[in-house]
Amino acid sequence: MTKSTVENVSYRTKQIISRINTDFRQINSDIRYGLFVGSYGRGTDIHVSDIDVIIELPDVTFNKFNAYQSNGQSSLIQTVKDSIKKTYSTTHLKGDGQVIKLDFTDEVCFEILPAFICTDGRRFLYPDTNDGGSWKITDPRSEIAEFNSANILWNKNLKRLCRMSRAWKDTWDVPIGGLLLDTLSYNFLKQWKYRYESFSHYDWMSRDFFEYLKNQDTNKNYWAAPGSGQSVWRKGMFEYKALQCHNLAIEAIKYEEKNMPYTAEDYWRKIYGNKF
Repeated sequence: MTKSTVENVSYRTKQIISRINTDFRQINSDIRYGLFVGSYGRGTDIHVSDIDVIIELPDVTFNKFNAYQSNGQSSLIQTVKDSIKKTYSTTHLKGDGQVIKLDFTDEVCFEILPAFICTDGRRFLYPDTNDGGSWKITDPRSEIAEFNSANILWNKNLKRLCRMSRAWKDTWDVPIGGLLLDTLSYNFLKQWKYRYESFSHYDWMSRDFFEYLKNQDTNKNYWAAPGSGQSVWRKGMFEYKALQCHNLAIEAIKYEEKNMPYTAEDYWRKIYGNKF
């Protein structure tokens, strides 16, 4: 991730937050009421392409759109979209069920989720325009907190494994979502006896992680996200590709043990790609 990319993400996020705070709260702030979520918020991404941001709106806005007789959620998405248009009118911008998407020319896509803070002060209520409209609950703060604490507890291995698994996903075109990859990485490390070790165990970590993935129940359709417990759904079958890479990892380790590091590296590249 280059400095310019980080600066662009920060600048654009502040512009969007500032615009919405001006229109919905009549305050001048480009930081308050905005929260990075998704893989960027959890710190598990490997390249910046999708930036997910929750922007908290005031209760008076919820009361207004909740009073609509039909699909106030859709009207809310459109109203927030119109607000953002004042700042990014030339950007490809669209509402998409639950979020407002902004596709920039540098291939960075922002997904803005307008939401309302729940009475517990932690979870968010957000609009879903599908099937006539409804309100749903999400708890990204609990997920972020759990990933951060577990990552520190496990010698920073959690976020590194999450990023490694994304490189595998990209290289092998694995049909699996980012939150499910992170969830399975978390579940694996939680029971892996070497989770407190360092880079010297990453060959074993790769081998054992792929073994863990290949042994998942193919009839299981969802898992509970760490921290929030929300259901994370399967997108497709990932077990067979995990099996293939488990075998490649075994071969890589064999060549490491034979003191043939270059051959071993070739096998690791087959798993994670040349960039990793």
